[in-house]
Amino acid sequence: MGSVAPSLAEMDASVVKVTRRTDLRDVPLPGSPEELSHSYCTDHMVTVRWTAAAGWETPEVRPFENLSVPPTASCLHYATECFEGMKVYRGYDGKLRLFRPDCNGERLVSSAQRASLPGFKFDELKVLIAKLMQIDGPRWLPKDQPGRFLYLRPAMIGNGPHLGVQTPKEALLFIIAVPWPDPSKKKPEAAGGQHGLKLLASNPDTIRAWPGGFGYAKLGANYGPSLVSHGKAQAIGFDQVLWLFGEDRQVTEAGASNFFIVWENKDTGKLELVTAPLENQLILPGVTRRSVLELARKRLTQSSGSLAPVEVVEKQFTISDVHEAWKEGRIVEAFVCGTAVSRATPYLTQIWSCPC
Repeated sequence: MGSVAPSLAEMDASVVKVTRRTDLRDVPLPGSPEELSHSYCTDHMVTVRWTAAAGWETPEVRPFENLSVPPTASCLHYATECFEGMKVYRGYDGKLRLFRPDCNGERLVSSAQRASLPGFKFDELKVLIAKLMQIDGPRWLPKDQPGRFLYLRPAMIGNGPHLGVQTPKEALLFIIAVPWPDPSKKKPEAAGGQHGLKLLASNPDTIRAWPGGFGYAKLGANYGPSLVSHGKAQAIGFDQVLWLFGEDRQVTEAGASNFFIVWENKDTGKLELVTAPLENQLILPGVTRRSVLELARKRLTQSSGSLAPVEVVEKQFTISDVHEAWKEGRIVEAFVCGTAVSRATPYLTQIWSCPC
């Protein structure tokens, strides 16, 4: 009789091993160079190792340190990597809170599958984050400083020593926490200055994502190639790139954020909140995007006092549609949203090549 293959161990956050740091780091002051660097992490990190032979090993909360990765690791050569972005907040009631962590966990598992990395029950991610914050939360988010937050970065990499284009045989899930400057605390702009985000429409020969690709997954491979266009946009005074797709120049994302526009429908004159759909997998299914849509459908689709009802629409629309609505005075507002920003950021202006 043939031997039965052993079952692989699933991730079990309930057995996490904790090793506390003895030389605690200084907590940076708000607005300090350390906080503004986006590179200064809290005292501890989470790591969970996985192997194709045995599955997930015992999770660890351990002192923050650099990772040891072999030069042949697939994450360095073949982009076997995915990540998430989350925030943990200190509430005014003294409690620590995450914003919809189930959505982030579900998306991390989906992204991992797209990069041939191992899956896990995403509820385990919440338990690991809770353990990390149980240790680092009291110092880094003290109760006497409500409203502050830490940016959390769960990530997974293929880190085995096997060179060659193949499914990773080893992987590492890790979670780090970074003090993040609060954008709402920025100094106000000079009198007469305009608030808003300046977007530069992408060139026809540059696209961020395509049908059948991986634009819907939070992979590093989605971001690195976009930095060239991002740098060029900033060099001429813009904040981000408005990514367009296809011969008809469909509007997809703004930088690494989801893009929304509110306009009067050309045919009916009614207000619409419009954003690109998920069906063709060109855009990231943002957690904030999902929340905006759910709240708008719950609160804005019916008349309320002086507010007119707004129809919430997920559909393809083009830069020509935007240009036409602008010329006709039908645009009410536009904004982007995402985890890394503290609030929805309004659109200010843009330049485009419009085939109209």
